[in-house]
Amino acid sequence: MLARMQSFYFLTAALFAFSSSFFPFWYFAAETPLFLLDFRPLADAGVIHVFSLYVSSIVSPVTGIVSIAAIFLYKNRSLQSTLIVVLILLFLVDLLSGLTAAHFMNQKLDLSFGSGIEHSPGAGFFVLLPEPLLFWLAMKGVKKDEKIVNAYKRL
Repeated sequence: MLARMQSFYFLTAALFAFSSSFFPFWYFAAETPLFLLDFRPLADAGVIHVFSLYVSSIVSPVTGIVSIAAIFLYKNRSLQSTLIVVLILLFLVDLLSGLTAAHFMNQKLDLSFGSGIEHSPGAGFFVLLPEPLLFWLAMKGVKKDEKIVNAYKRL
């Protein structure tokens, strides 16, 4: 179970998913620096900002939990493959909801402070980016295991 390479990929992706909740997703530099963090929405930025930030805040830990659960499903490779597809979809939801929250916060700050706002992605954004690669590598490992099992069954 833990000696398989895809277990390492799942565990690393889970660590990235959990750690993305602790780092700012986006930086805004106005009169005072502002950070887009999980579970800390700017209420003035609108309902879509608040909703998308809460979705991102919930999906990140769920991605980590499902990734860890996939490690222990090594005997059921078809379910493990299905979970990898679900994990990729969860990653996309997490990324898009974070970007949506950043966009609406940027719009709110542009209205408040004018065009003098600088913004850039934070560490929470960059921590998310390796996840699909890790899930793809895990999928390759699961397919390789399936191929080995099928070859063993023929003997």
